[in-house]
Amino acid sequence: MSIELPDRVRLRPATVPGGGILEGPRLLRRLPEGVEERPYELFSLRPLGRVIGAEIGVDLARPLTPELHAELNRALLEWKVLFFRDQDITSAHQRAFAANWGELETNPFIPKGDTEDTTRFARSATMPAFENIWHVDVTFRPAPALGSVLRLIEVPPVGGDTMWADMAAAYDNLPEDVRERVDGLTAVHDFIPGFDRFSDPELLLRHQDAFPPVEHPVVRTHPETGRRTLFVNQAFTTHIVGIDRDESDSLLRYLFSRAHVPEFQVRFAWRPGSVAFWDNRATQHYAVNDYHPYARVAERVAIAGDRPF
Repeated sequence: MSIELPDRVRLRPATVPGGGILEGPRLLRRLPEGVEERPYELFSLRPLGRVIGAEIGVDLARPLTPELHAELNRALLEWKVLFFRDQDITSAHQRAFAANWGELETNPFIPKGDTEDTTRFARSATMPAFENIWHVDVTFRPAPALGSVLRLIEVPPVGGDTMWADMAAAYDNLPEDVRERVDGLTAVHDFIPGFDRFSDPELLLRHQDAFPPVEHPVVRTHPETGRRTLFVNQAFTTHIVGIDRDESDSLLRYLFSRAHVPEFQVRFAWRPGSVAFWDNRATQHYAVNDYHPYARVAERVAIAGDRPF
């Protein structure tokens, strides 16, 4: 039975800009479907987020046994980014740890660190940071990095946190019609948009032929977990193949925004001796640029990956 309301108590139209989408409960599934929770036997683990991020009690200066490597790899797949506190390690230790996961690679657009296989991010009052954009590392490569190990050499007294977002959770929570629209689509990735803001044009020109635009699936399948993950990012994804540019821009803006959802994120406050190791196939990250005029110096080692599918 409907009830007629007097005019004076009728509601105004309930619309807001952006289509009127008001988010509600999230599906927050940390593990792949069908995978059961198991304890870790070789180290302590403290979760920092519901679906992403955990602190691990392991000394990275010591070589990994095969058993420890296997359990750390399981933790990486299940938590997507691992944090290690109070580490007294050098660049050599950092490289040796990362090499347990594969061949190391460098980024030609970022200055080298203490060794050929490391890159250094040195930010100060005279050298501003530009990493405060949600991104996946080197998706302009045909085979983007598997992951990265980051160590802060100089920590600002305030600010300078890094955030990560779980892009499997982002995919799980797409509206059904959006999932149906993006499954099977491919998008173009190019290094120019990501580095044009702060790099020497001569450097970009020199590498333009070596790194032509590449296509990756908008939704990739993780090669180890089998999970579907949203694989477009604001730094390097320029457009979706095969659809009108206006529709591509609109769809990408929405997909980019999924990394901004707090329920999919973890935020890490750096301290001297802290190290982070993340799965670049499953996450996006964002370096918070709020520490000016203090310095923030980091060294990163990247692990070569495979072609997304």
